Amino acid sequence: MVATSQPMATAAALRILRRGGNAMDAAVAASATLCVTEPLSTGIGGDCFLLYHEAGTGELHALNGSGRAPGRATPDFLRAHDLTMVPERGILSVTVPGAVDAWQTAVERFGTCDFGALLQPAIEYAENGFAVTPVVAGNWKNHAELFRGSSDSAQTFLVDDRAPVAGSLHHFPDLARSLRLIAEQGKDALYRGALAEEIIRFSHEHNGLLELDDLAGHRSEWVEPVSSSYRDLTIFEVPPNSQGITTLMTLNILEQAGLRDLQHLSPEHIHLVIEAFKLARAEGARYIADPVFSEVPVQALLSEQFAQQQYARIDAATAMPCPVAPGLPEHRDTVYLTVVDRDRNIVSFINSLYHPGGSGMVAGSSGILLQNRGACFVLDEEHANCIAPGKRPMHTIIPALACRDGEPVLSFGVMGGSYQPLGQAWVISNWLDFGMDFQEAIDAPRFHVEDGMLVVERPVPQATRQALARLGHQVTEAETPIGGAQMIYIDRAQGVLHAASDPRKDGCALGY
Repeated sequence: MVATSQPMATAAALRILRRGGNAMDAAVAASATLCVTEPLSTGIGGDCFLLYHEAGTGELHALNGSGRAPGRATPDFLRAHDLTMVPERGILSVTVPGAVDAWQTAVERFGTCDFGALLQPAIEYAENGFAVTPVVAGNWKNHAELFRGSSDSAQTFLVDDRAPVAGSLHHFPDLARSLRLIAEQGKDALYRGALAEEIIRFSHEHNGLLELDDLAGHRSEWVEPVSSSYRDLTIFEVPPNSQGITTLMTLNILEQAGLRDLQHLSPEHIHLVIEAFKLARAEGARYIADPVFSEVPVQALLSEQFAQQQYARIDAATAMPCPVAPGLPEHRDTVYLTVVDRDRNIVSFINSLYHPGGSGMVAGSSGILLQNRGACFVLDEEHANCIAPGKRPMHTIIPALACRDGEPVLSFGVMGGSYQPLGQAWVISNWLDFGMDFQEAIDAPRFHVEDGMLVVERPVPQATRQALARLGHQVTEAETPIGGAQMIYIDRAQGVLHAASDPRKDGCALGY
């Protein structure tokens, strides 16, 4: 079974599975295809995180494929250029792209196919063209201005100075050549070879900070997953610098509440969930950073005692103001996919450029759109997430996997930048607390906190919005659907797989 946000990517993964590849092989093929067919959300200029359940041993592995800040990236450098924060876009927001290293690292350890062969579907779509799907077309149109500031970006992403429309055929010839070079030479093509040289030439031309040593020195890292329980499930996440612990903190707080006694999507229900998330996010904003540079108190953040203390801070009658003060004492667009193979190897996989269109900078003739993950850093040298040479930023992308009685039962993820932890908690609660099936759990109307506003999707009733406003929430309607999601459920009793794919995206779930 495969669930992705693009039919072409789902088909590519199935193609690999039918030819004898395993879940890891299929996931990498799907991710590479998404870099072509959903190009504003993800790319080989972005980062990757994954969880992999190895059927033969029963072990769960986590891979941190996030890139690091350039060796010349310091608060002093940025302040000397009259900056008070890391730019949201442009060349100074660029960090080392970690995705390709993560792909090859994962396939070499757990895959069964030749790495280059897994890139062939992506190469074919980039060379021969792909049909632009409706959600992708809308996103492209909304961010067309981003690409007009650079001739390389405009040439790659615009047609007659406009975004391609839904149903049109689009080609990425430069990206196709880069993908083919990676297929032939492996990751060294991007980190040490011709592509590295072109990325650095481009960076220097635009006064960027990347150097060849930054690319050549990059490595993905196998890490120990973090986990917490909700109802009868154990939820696993990639540890910091990923924000996965924010999901776990949210669920830990909600575990203290009687959600099953509330009406789904009632003002009381939404209020309780959003307040729990505010509390969890405040801790995440304070502590989540590269653990090599600062200690993240994961055990304390995930303790039962702290969850009880946090829940006690929620007032059923009044919304907490934003931003919420942290409670622990001192001591943005993405693609998610999941694959389960016949042997029950499971991959929960996420790849991202961060904001739609990343930095907006296509690295010269490489056709590679560079991510803007550096925008996650801050310049406050007292903050755990302050930018520093070789440091990984706080990361929003979070693949997840849930186990029951020690056996994996659900591989899932929710896209949408800072919404991801709330989204994961929301779909899990919809399923466990309100008895929804997996598609219903994904489809249910969503809400989020952005810039102090409670943003709700259109189906949330006016009466509910008014009741939330009386509690002190500043309610507004989302201009576009919030996030996206994919999930696969492993039904061991029946020997079958169930999957769901979010209608807010263009994708689908397919199996055989």
